[in-house]
This record gives sequence, C-alpha cells and structure tokens, in this order.
Amino acid sequence: MTPQEYCQNKAAKSGSSFYYSFRFLPEKQRDAIIALYAFCREVDDIVDEIADENVARTKLDWWRKEVKNIFHGTASHPVAKALQAHIKTFNLAEEYFYEIIDGMAMDLDCNAYQTQTELTLYCYRVASVVGLLSVEIFGYENRKTLKYAHELGMAFQMTNIIRDVYEDAMRGRVYLPKEDLDKFSVTYEDLQKQETPDKIVALLKYQKQKAMEHYKKAFEYLPDEDRYSQRSGIIMSDIYQATLNEIENDGFRVLEHRVKLTPLRKLWIAWKTARREKKRFSQNSLKKMA
Repeated sequence: MTPQEYCQNKAAKSGSSFYYSFRFLPEKQRDAIIALYAFCREVDDIVDEIADENVARTKLDWWRKEVKNIFHGTASHPVAKALQAHIKTFNLAEEYFYEIIDGMAMDLDCNAYQTQTELTLYCYRVASVVGLLSVEIFGYENRKTLKYAHELGMAFQMTNIIRDVYEDAMRGRVYLPKEDLDKFSVTYEDLQKQETPDKIVALLKYQKQKAMEHYKKAFEYLPDEDRYSQRSGIIMSDIYQATLNEIENDGFRVLEHRVKLTPLRKLWIAWKTARREKKRFSQNSLKKMA
C-alpha cells in the first residue's frame, strides 16, 4: 500500500463529510487535501482514543518531530510521506501543522472553556488553520480568501461542537463556553442527560446562531474570482449547514441521539453544489468575454 493509498483508506473509512467535497477536485489537489485530512485524523485520534494522557502527549510530541521530518524530506509515517510529496507544490507552511497539533493538545490541557474567547483559540487551531492550508491547495488570487477560510473553519468547528455535544460531555469535555451555559442556566451535568428541556433548546439555538454568523462572514469575505477554486469548501458548507438545519428541525435533540445526514444525502448535496458552482463559474466567464 502506498502512502497515498493509506491516506485514501483513512479518509474513506472515516465517513466524514469532508470526503464528499474532495471528489470534485483535480487529482493532484485531491491527493494533497486527502493527505492533509489524514494527518488531522491521525493526531485527532490520539487524543480521542488514547486514555493514558502521558501516552497521548508522547505520541503528539512524536508527530511534532515527524512534521519537522516532513519538511526535511525524511518522513517515516505513511501520512507524513504522502504530505511530503505535496508540501512544496502547494506551499504549505510548517508552522500550521504545529498549530494543529497544539490544538489537539488543548484537549489534554483543558476539558472546559470559560469564555468564547478561549474557545476561539481552540477552534482556530483545530479548524481555521486546516482551512488556511486547504486554501493553499485549492488556490486563490485574492487574499480576502484567507479571511474566508478562517471564518469557515470557525463555522465548521462550532457546528461539530453542537452536533457532538453529548458525546463530548460523556468524555468529560464541554466545548460550549461556561458563560453561555450560565446564560441559559445549563450545568455540565445537564449535558450528560439524554433529555432536551427548553433551556437546552434555547442554548443550542443560540449556538446555531453564532455558527451561522461565521458562515455569513465567511461568504462575505469570499471574492467572486476565487469562488470556483474554493468549491470544495462551499460543498462542505452546504453539507454542514444542512446538518445544522436537520438538528434544528429535530428540536435540537442532540443529547438524545446523534443527528447526521445519510451518505446518499451528503453525496446529493455535494453533486448539486458542485453543479451549481460550475454553472456560476461558466456564466461569469461568459460575461467577462462579452
């Protein structure tokens, strides 16, 4: 199995919404983004699956050294070898990979956040930085697209937090800021009960509004000339916003059961969005030629 095949298998097995957005990219970009995604999965799995904190820290430290190896051409892990082949082609910054690992390490250092400001740093490291790397792979002309990537990463992570709030709480992690819980008289213990009282609905509705503000800001920043190159992010956005709407339509009962879209629905959204963006790009190209 080649390093790229290893990454491909890891991405496919994850069932993540990201995988559906990659399918519409040219081969070189698709291989690079899948390698980046596999890297994120590797370091995220360390924190989620290893119960011994010392072992988890040791493994994250190993990955910090492996990132250095990637940029020196001496990587040993299949994911690192796959990434190594794309670093120069897409001008991927070394410091961003350390930021991602530092974000994962925050789960070992902190199991609850007091304020939105504290949470913002976490979201930046584990999601916005991934967006900034992705933008380099997709390509852009206008630097405003970097602001789009930052905001979209924030929106994605806040969507994940809403969707996974019960699972995270059962792991002893609460990402919703304490100041927001207090605002709606919700306790940490409430998030471990498979019940959806009005105060939980109000809290999660508020969180959805905050996430939607980030989606709105992201697309306000995205310039028309970069829209088609960034179509994978747009596909992801449509899938994630559909998930948020499904959660709301279900009465925000994420503490009672996991709300998710079927693979077929994700594929349908991905195809429909890719088709829409291609049509928009073609129409804009014709206007420029006229």
